[in-house]
Amino acid sequence: MSKATRTDTRPPAPHAADGHDLIRVHGARENNLKDVSIEIPKRRLTVFTGVSGSGKSSLVFDTIAAESQRLINETYSAFVQGFMPTLARPEVDVLDGLTTAISVDQQRMGGDPRSTVGTATDANAMLRILFSRLGEPHIGPPSAYSFNTASVRASGAITVERGNKKAVKATYQRTGGMCTRCEGRGTVSDIDLAQLYDDSKSLSEGAFTIPGWKSDSQWTVQVYAQSGFVDPDKPIRDYTDKELRAFLYGEPVKVKVNGVNLTYEGLIPKIQKSFLSKDKEAMQPHIRAFVERAVTFTTCPECEGTRLSEGARSSRIGKVSIADACAMEIRDLAEWVRSLDEPSVAPLLTALRHTLDSFVEIGLGYLSLDRPAGTLSGGEAQRVRMIRHLGSSLTDVTYVFDEPTIGLHPHDIQRMNDLLLRLRDKGNTVLVVEHKPETIAIADHVVDLGPGAGTAGGTVCFEGTVEGLRASDTITGRHLDDRAGLKEDVREPTGVLEIRGATAHNLQDVDVDIPLGVLCVVTGVAGSGKSSLIHGSLPAGADVVSVDQSPIKGSRRSNPATYTGLLDPIRKAFAKANGVKPALFSANSEGACPTCNGAGVIYTDLAMMAGVATPCEDCEGKRFQPSVLEYRLGGRDISEVLAMPVDEAAEFFGAGEARTPAAHRILERLADVGLGYLTLGQPLTTLSGGERQRLKLATHMADKGGVYVLDEPTTGLHLADVEQLLGLLDRLVDSGKSVIVVEHHQAVMAHADWIIDLGPGAGHDGGRIVFEGTPADLVAARSTLTGEHLAAYAGA
Repeated sequence: MSKATRTDTRPPAPHAADGHDLIRVHGARENNLKDVSIEIPKRRLTVFTGVSGSGKSSLVFDTIAAESQRLINETYSAFVQGFMPTLARPEVDVLDGLTTAISVDQQRMGGDPRSTVGTATDANAMLRILFSRLGEPHIGPPSAYSFNTASVRASGAITVERGNKKAVKATYQRTGGMCTRCEGRGTVSDIDLAQLYDDSKSLSEGAFTIPGWKSDSQWTVQVYAQSGFVDPDKPIRDYTDKELRAFLYGEPVKVKVNGVNLTYEGLIPKIQKSFLSKDKEAMQPHIRAFVERAVTFTTCPECEGTRLSEGARSSRIGKVSIADACAMEIRDLAEWVRSLDEPSVAPLLTALRHTLDSFVEIGLGYLSLDRPAGTLSGGEAQRVRMIRHLGSSLTDVTYVFDEPTIGLHPHDIQRMNDLLLRLRDKGNTVLVVEHKPETIAIADHVVDLGPGAGTAGGTVCFEGTVEGLRASDTITGRHLDDRAGLKEDVREPTGVLEIRGATAHNLQDVDVDIPLGVLCVVTGVAGSGKSSLIHGSLPAGADVVSVDQSPIKGSRRSNPATYTGLLDPIRKAFAKANGVKPALFSANSEGACPTCNGAGVIYTDLAMMAGVATPCEDCEGKRFQPSVLEYRLGGRDISEVLAMPVDEAAEFFGAGEARTPAAHRILERLADVGLGYLTLGQPLTTLSGGERQRLKLATHMADKGGVYVLDEPTTGLHLADVEQLLGLLDRLVDSGKSVIVVEHHQAVMAHADWIIDLGPGAGHDGGRIVFEGTPADLVAARSTLTGEHLAAYAGA
């Protein structure tokens, strides 16, 4: 083979295409960013850090990733863009050197009851094809194994438009795998009639026990009493079958009550429309408590919770049905698939094995494919999204991660770090928003935002290497090597909360006494059974206030003042000071600017292009009518009060003419959880994940419950903020509360009075208590993974 010889020994001139090794951002002003300009190296791992609310997500997700996605969307035709989410151009002067961005964020997976881990990835689709080829008996195509597909049969005459038109008799049939009883949901809901009425009483004696249904004056009750279908003076238990059927299931009909035409309808459909069709989270607490009591969800008796029809369950490969395969832990399923040797489906088996192995590699081998997607934690959902990218052949892609270590035990963080480095080493740019020192340590490049949060943040404090960050005088640099010492003196419990024979999910008949009156931390590797023990096994009536990671419900009209109930005492104080109605001081009620309906901006929909939001010209974005802004309290109008940060508002309502104790108490709680920089009127949609959870914690601090259960409260918290959180937890315990924290952060473990460690592994390898005792005893024993990592952290 001949090879060309090179006579010119001079180095070649650099190619113009090789000069694009940086992503350049100039003049970024999204949310709280203050004209940020940075250069990010491509094909490197860059970590963005800074206190919660400093602008990390605004720069990475809302500027770089959003603009990349918008530019990709613009390559499609206008027709296709009409079906895609519309994205506005970020507030930035120059964005140069962008590549295709793939965002892997912490958004919870859809809570649709038919969405599972298998359907959210490609695993279920491949399993259905596998069973349709190899399953015995053969019951049909892949759709026959799908619990989202119902069986359909139809017959009739069709006219064929060809030559001489002719009517042809035709039948159509499609075999689906959906269980007909539960419609593929796996559970059936039932209404407990005992929670709706006391059947020993008559309607006129006040039989209804539904909140707000008073027998003497309530129109709804009068409809039943005067309908003529039932005897209002007869106890419900004495109704005939005909009366009971009309009372419970009657079709809607018009009846006359006190001379007024009203609609009568059976009690069950009435309750379903009045209560069950509404969002439970938006209900008042006493209504929500009633719904939780009255509606019971039980496993479907026909499919036994598998969601599949009898035909789909009967078809097997060897002795395994598709229901059995989906119920296996994924690592066991991967072994089963590996044992299949069938040349006719070899490419399918290879692809399925790769997907299942990716689950195991990423630390999710303990999940099963039939696990409802809505039950995954934020960290688990993020890692499930990562799976499709692990074996991707794409290079020169920008991967954007939002705290990928959330929900990970220190033991699992190293595995996540290896995955991030592997993506980088394939020639990709990896951008990570992160607080954990273990992940910051592997960065090629660090961007530290701050110095504070909210309006005090939004600038780049440091840009460079990890060693440079350590030597810098930024908040992150100073706290990077912080280590919380083990607690010398621990509190004595005032009692115990008994859990006996807990078997939820993977728990293996667990008996444990959770001490009360102390700070108790429940820990263990991801999937070891922590949430099953605390959220799924606490005894009923334990007076528990639970603050979990479920997202805050709220529109762009919602803000910290409306969410915490702070606006009510503020409106009343304004109304009292000015002698007018409180409704005038609500941007969602009478005081709203009529032009923008209290939104402060006018939204213009531009079809497939991004909608435009322009400040309202009449109210200048203040959201209120001009006449309302003439009313003042302490020299400020309502729009000026809503523009105040929490700390300033706490001073304002704490003394002087504007003194309002009810508002001051709520503002103090917001400051206690580290949200003193938030403005009262900032839309909830602009808050970061950590800010939302702390906002939720602030609202629950006023609850009457004696036991607080917190689910990973360090989520989204900077190293400097963890210290403040520990102080808050101490104050809660010292005020007489019992605090149970499900947590992986070693600083919280070291600060605990008592630790309960679950494990030793995940899934069926977990579900057992492997240690109970003080942090010092855990470190001394070093008998568990948690003990080893806590000892290394504390330098013991």
